[in-house]
This record gives sequence, C-alpha cells and structure tokens, in this order.
Amino acid sequence: MTAAQLTSLAYAEQFVPEDDVVEAARHAGTELGAPPIGTGGGSALRLLAAASQARHVVEIGTGAGTSGLWLLAGMPSDGVLTTIELEPENAARAKKSFAAAGIVGHRTRVIGGRALDVLPRMNDNAYDLVHIDADKEGYPDYVEHAIRLLRPGGVMAIDNMLWHDKVADPAVRDQTTTLLRNLGKQLREDERLVASLLPVGDGMLAAVKR
Repeated sequence: MTAAQLTSLAYAEQFVPEDDVVEAARHAGTELGAPPIGTGGGSALRLLAAASQARHVVEIGTGAGTSGLWLLAGMPSDGVLTTIELEPENAARAKKSFAAAGIVGHRTRVIGGRALDVLPRMNDNAYDLVHIDADKEGYPDYVEHAIRLLRPGGVMAIDNMLWHDKVADPAVRDQTTTLLRNLGKQLREDERLVASLLPVGDGMLAAVKR
C-alpha cells in the first residue's frame, strides 16, 4: 500500500470526529481492557442506525459505551438501545457515558450477564439493528440470534471482521482468525442476508435481513 493510500485511509477513519464524551468513553474502555470501536467504525454505526431509522437496537458487548453512543447518535430521539455486557465494571462505566451524553434513562437498557443467557429471552423479528462486538468465539451463535431478532429489512453490524488485517491473509490460520474468516464467507453466501464487508476500523460486516 502506498503512502498516499495510507494517508487516505487515515483521513477517512477520522473523517467524522469524536466528541468529548465519546473520546472519554474510548479512553475508559481502553483502560478497562474493553477495546472500543474505532472512529470510522463508530461513524459507520451511526450511519446504519440513521439509514434504517433504528428505534429498537440490540448491542452485544457494551464496553464503556463508545459504540452505544455512536448508535444513539444515529437513532431517532425515541429510539431505545438494549446493550448486553458481561463485566459489571464495564456496564457501570457505560451508564456513566450515556448520562454524560445527556441520554435520558429510558432510552438505554444495560443488561448484565452472558449474552447467550440473555438473547434467548428476546423477541423474534422485533429489532431494527443488532450490533455485535464481543468475545469472538461467540460470534457464530450471536449471529444466529441476531438474524432471529431482526425484522425483515433490519441491519446486522459485526465489528472486527478483518481482525487486525489477519483475515485477508490466507497464511494466517490461528483459531480466531479462521473463525472470523469462515464466518464472513458463510454470511456472504447466506440467502437470508444481503451482506457487505466494509473496510472501516478493524473491518465491519454489515448485512440486511431479507
């Protein structure tokens, strides 16, 4: 990749700047060991939420609230974000992030616990957007739940699908890279979805449920 191409990628990644609250959430997530979504990925989430007029959103993996803030910024003012987080410290920090952004309490539900315990209790075809950014070994199961939860025309967004540039290199065959590479190929061919792999941040696979 040329220097000009790298400069263009960096420019695109920072094209939509973070505000102070998102930046604070990003720093908190890093300190907590919950890597936050990149700025480019966050702005893509905002775009997807706005384009789909997503009023009912599920997020798997809250961290310190960085991605949730981006989603809420794209959602209508009456939209509700339900976000699932295993670590209590992360969940508590995310609540602070939402409050700092002036998000009224009834617009967010932060649910603590294992996603695979929470998701089966959620209704089929009831959500406009599902965002997945959690433990990678759980991605295949999370995806199946996401497809079940989404209404027809709903959007699924999955972060880290280029996995530090490893997925594109067929010589890299560690367990996580192989899982994400195979999952991407599977979703590309899934007749229930219209999918695209977006080269923003660490790679975002976006798909619309038919």
